[in-house]
Amino acid sequence: MSSTATRSTPDGAPAIPVASANDEVLHGRAKAWALTGLFLSMAVSMLSMTVVGTSMPIIIADLGGDQAAFTWVVTATMLASAISTPIWGKLADLTSKKVLLQASLIIFTLGSALAGTAEGPGWLIAFRVLQGLGAGGLGALGQIVLAEIISPRERGKYMGIMGAIMAVSTVGGPLLGGAITDSIGWRWNFTVAVPIAVVAIIVLQRTLHLHTARRKVKIDYLGASLISIGFASLLIWVTLGGTQFDWWSWQTALMVGGGIVLLIAAVVVELKVEEPLIPLGLFRNRTFTMAVIASLAVGLAMFGTSVFLGQYMQLARGKTPTESGLLTIPMMAGLLIASTLVGQIISRTGKWKRYMVAGSFLLLAGLLLLGQLRYDTSLWYVGASMFVLGAGVGMCMQNLVLVVQNTVSPDQIGVSSSAVTFFRTIGGTAGMSALGAMLSHQIVDFVKDGLAALAKTDPAALAGADKLAGGTIPKVAELPGPIRTVVEAAYGHGIGDVFLAASPIAIIAIVAIMLLPNLPLSSKSAAQQRSELAAKNAADEAERAGLAATGR
Repeated sequence: MSSTATRSTPDGAPAIPVASANDEVLHGRAKAWALTGLFLSMAVSMLSMTVVGTSMPIIIADLGGDQAAFTWVVTATMLASAISTPIWGKLADLTSKKVLLQASLIIFTLGSALAGTAEGPGWLIAFRVLQGLGAGGLGALGQIVLAEIISPRERGKYMGIMGAIMAVSTVGGPLLGGAITDSIGWRWNFTVAVPIAVVAIIVLQRTLHLHTARRKVKIDYLGASLISIGFASLLIWVTLGGTQFDWWSWQTALMVGGGIVLLIAAVVVELKVEEPLIPLGLFRNRTFTMAVIASLAVGLAMFGTSVFLGQYMQLARGKTPTESGLLTIPMMAGLLIASTLVGQIISRTGKWKRYMVAGSFLLLAGLLLLGQLRYDTSLWYVGASMFVLGAGVGMCMQNLVLVVQNTVSPDQIGVSSSAVTFFRTIGGTAGMSALGAMLSHQIVDFVKDGLAALAKTDPAALAGADKLAGGTIPKVAELPGPIRTVVEAAYGHGIGDVFLAASPIAIIAIVAIMLLPNLPLSSKSAAQQRSELAAKNAADEAERAGLAATGR
């Protein structure tokens, strides 16, 4: 499948081999099988992450955790994923993308299996960190490998398929997880994707053959450590502030001040090291900068809604995990339909900006609509609001990576793609931590007010209120009727306020997407671009050699 041409040089200078534009490019059935393995690896990641979504309230309740533990079980995975994503992306530019993708699959699967053995919130959080390290690789490398074998113009279609896989996994995951939890127990949720992971590893080994131009691997460990500790310090402060210590306290000064100092130090390190984790020069590219800003908002909408909607359905509406999964289908349907249709249209027409701008407005509309939620809101209204939000996420999320890949050099595909994914995950993580902290405070206040009102009207109904002590997440079905109503009203009102508080972030996404340069999509894959660049460099070298030989 590969061929090598030669370019003649003036005056008998030696011919120099020139790589063909078709070298190392997958075609036909080989490409289809490679894409199958790639999509299977994505399905593993999404299924393992979403299968526990609707079961999480029961998991945390069984393990004796509170709202902070609930938030950090999710946040720990996302933070580990975010921090590891640029490392995976940098390695992808330096070494074998195939080996890295398989390694991330193994790490993710191991973390998932161990999470199923957790005996307390602390252990669950620790194993979810390991899971997040693998997830960072899967999220970044899937898009990097796709860029390697598919051109930006054609990639819109496959980005749509990726979005569809995410939507199907996000719908099927909670449904499957709810059924498993209701029948044989939540621990089995963490092993459900293991067989798919094994198949994905085998398929990738047999079908994914990519050219690897190995360079000396130099990982910016200092920068990675500074970024990790800096963001972790700020996120822990957001989660614990106001409950474990006062907002204005020495702990706040230490965590916030220390976090900011570490992140400033990380910037200094990134400017000086030979192989920076996130090359700051990328921010001179307007497309990259605007995509990063928009990704922060999209990440908040994508990650936050799935977590808080699961809580809403179970804690504000009293639904089982299975019912909760079914009731969140409208959001995933919106994401599936929008990402698939828009991906196909972008591939056929080459026009992308109008659809992303429309998606950003739908994102704002969806958050504002969900901001009106209460415990007795019509489920038809809830479903329609989720559909609008899902459509907005589907039209923006994958296409932000697409437009960045379209503007950077083929040797920066890995680091640029992973950087956008990194900031999207950081946006989701930071947003969930802040909104989770806000929800935690509001639930305590709303429950306290509800119980006080109940004491005035029916003091006898307070029997069983002791189950709410300590801020632990209750099993709503086991609460007495009047107490259950108080809890459902508190969560319904609190989660509605969370979505309303998140809506201004969508305005930032609208502005950033409108400022994206409307550049046409290239019709060549990264491998083809790299091959042509190598051919051009070889030709230039041959010309210089010829001129030197003639004494010019």
